[in-house]
Amino acid sequence: MNAVARRLAALRPLRAADLPAVIAIERAAYAFPWSEGIFRDCLRAGYPGWVYEEGGEIRGYGLMSVTVGECHILNLCVRPQDQGRGIGRLILEHLIDQARRAGADSAFLEVRPSNRVAIRLYRDLGFDTVGVRRDYYPAADGREDALIMARAL
Repeated sequence: MNAVARRLAALRPLRAADLPAVIAIERAAYAFPWSEGIFRDCLRAGYPGWVYEEGGEIRGYGLMSVTVGECHILNLCVRPQDQGRGIGRLILEHLIDQARRAGADSAFLEVRPSNRVAIRLYRDLGFDTVGVRRDYYPAADGREDALIMARAL
């Protein structure tokens, strides 16, 4: 099995049993993490979620919704100590592929303007800024806007 195939084999659907590890990653990576309730609501709603597992540990995850021809990337996160290894790219490429298979013809996401690393990844994968959501994210000094990014699938 080549390196790409091994990495793809490390992706699997997100399960409720994964939530403690996912929430731990979320809290380590973000100053304003999603709550357990938000993750449970996503699973209950049937939103597709995937985890990247290596060495028996979840290293990253992604969640999306797909409806009426559109994919919305809801959350994409990699453990801080595993960032920069291409895991986020792999998960996002997989989400995009799954969205295509589900009939989506476009993908959207929001990102903090301060998250330059994520913006670079999204641009590398064909996302363009199409708008701004004012005061979308909580921030240490109030609220932060979100860039709305999109790409055709």
